[in-house]
Amino acid sequence: MEKWFLTRKGADFQEISQKFHVSPVIARLIRNRDVIGDSEIECYLHGNMESLYDGILMKDMAVAVDILREKIQDKKPIRIIGDYDIDGVNATYILLEGIEKLGGNVSVDIPDRMKDGYGLNKSLIDRAFESGVDTIITCDNGIAAREEIAYGKSLGMTIIVTDHHEVPYEETNEGLHYLFPPADAIVDPKREDCEYPFPHLCGAGVAYKLVETLFNVEGKETTEIEYLVENVAIATVGDVMDLTGENRIFVKYGLEKIKQTKNLGLKALMECTGIDVGRLSSYHIGFVIGPCLNASGRLDTAKRALKLLRAKTKADAEQLAGDLKALNDNRKELTTEAVEEAIMQVENTILKEDKVLVIYLPNCHESLAGIVAGRIREKYYRPTFVLTNAEKGAKGSGRSIETYHMYDEMIKCKDLLGKFGGHKLAGGLSIPIENIDMFRRRLNENCQLSAEDLYEKISIDMQLPLAYVSESLIGELECLEPFGKANPKPVFAEKDIRVKETRILGKNNNVLKLHLVDVYGTMIEGMYFGDVESFMEMVEKKKGKINITYYPTINEYRGRKTVQIVIQNYQ
Repeated sequence: MEKWFLTRKGADFQEISQKFHVSPVIARLIRNRDVIGDSEIECYLHGNMESLYDGILMKDMAVAVDILREKIQDKKPIRIIGDYDIDGVNATYILLEGIEKLGGNVSVDIPDRMKDGYGLNKSLIDRAFESGVDTIITCDNGIAAREEIAYGKSLGMTIIVTDHHEVPYEETNEGLHYLFPPADAIVDPKREDCEYPFPHLCGAGVAYKLVETLFNVEGKETTEIEYLVENVAIATVGDVMDLTGENRIFVKYGLEKIKQTKNLGLKALMECTGIDVGRLSSYHIGFVIGPCLNASGRLDTAKRALKLLRAKTKADAEQLAGDLKALNDNRKELTTEAVEEAIMQVENTILKEDKVLVIYLPNCHESLAGIVAGRIREKYYRPTFVLTNAEKGAKGSGRSIETYHMYDEMIKCKDLLGKFGGHKLAGGLSIPIENIDMFRRRLNENCQLSAEDLYEKISIDMQLPLAYVSESLIGELECLEPFGKANPKPVFAEKDIRVKETRILGKNNNVLKLHLVDVYGTMIEGMYFGDVESFMEMVEKKKGKINITYYPTINEYRGRKTVQIVIQNYQ
């Protein structure tokens, strides 16, 4: 179910328009994204790499840099321990490239999703210790590894944590008590005592700040490592971070760098997946490049994705890119089967009555749990956990909705869980199989979601008559890019649109080409991608007249440009 509402945020749009040389439409869209004040608007429109904050402002950054300088100088063996997802792989790559360039004696280990599970564990520490490693640096993990880090310290190792996840805590009578691991340095902008002005970086963003600070302190030119902004951009979009502030700048400039990348692996991956590099956008990272890099850690080993980024010959790059694409194609098939099974379970059991869905799919590949949870969350608009059989008990992932803080709710059930972690919109956990039903019941008993919360809210930026859709408006909208979480593609709406002609396209009959006319007689070409059958039923039911939300685009075909709109929602 959807509930549409028009965003009405006040500002002097005319003044913003004149001061920043944008149209009043763009001024309104900027305000709707809560970009307020001259300096914020200036940064939003024209922010660049010079606008980024100095990494030294992060708590423990100076400590981490001092330790690493000494270890690099003394040629002590350093081991980077990353994570198996897109953020972890890119963070690992950034640290590896940076420390190598400074002459460090550095190696890498990434946990195996199935054998090791998420984050730092004792077997990874033992492997490092047995290899004579002196110093471990974690990236995109470590903040929750108190026991494991204590174990590493007991072996006499130096341990630096770089992470971006929430610091675990317990509630006490005095308030929240944060449970920090006993590492030598903890660089995590989510720390309550960290005064870094932008706490929303991904793991790769934190890794980049560390490498950049190391270069600055060593008196080295940071231009040497600017190419790593590509990897921060990929990780930021792939890990679904808010595209605001520093993240937006990283992605904006990272995309431009990727278009001219010298990285043989990235080039090969874009080529084999058919990406038009000239038109590369955050969409291609989120839905093409990202899933291929993630497929490596899901169905094989994330070390293969790291190998792709480090490929030194075109032949190796092409081989590895082809492997990752094949893995992702396989992942898509397995995901479709698991999603169908999950829907059957919801539709045919008491789960349909629950506000929080806990779905147990014993035979689902455990690496797909998060993707399946996301698809089910989209279909039913409810917080969703998907659990699968693991080596010991069950493991799973959760995906949430805006009004439900998943990590906080999991803490209330911690007595039922093994390891768990996450944030407001997502979580991961292990659980004894016998506790699954109690976990489901407890989550639903504690659930404070109202019926209103379970309606998906479609936030409309403005009602815009079709006559306003032009090439110049479409060109202007580009200044709002890159689009993503917290900086969504604008949503325009118009009512009483008459559907004049329709033509079904696409090999799966899931594309609809339409001719549309508004109440003023303006005609425009439209496209709809999705459940064509349901769309046509609605059109027939409403005698050819519907309300729509849309986004304007330009269709280029054989050198001819046509203005068109893509329908996103309809009523």
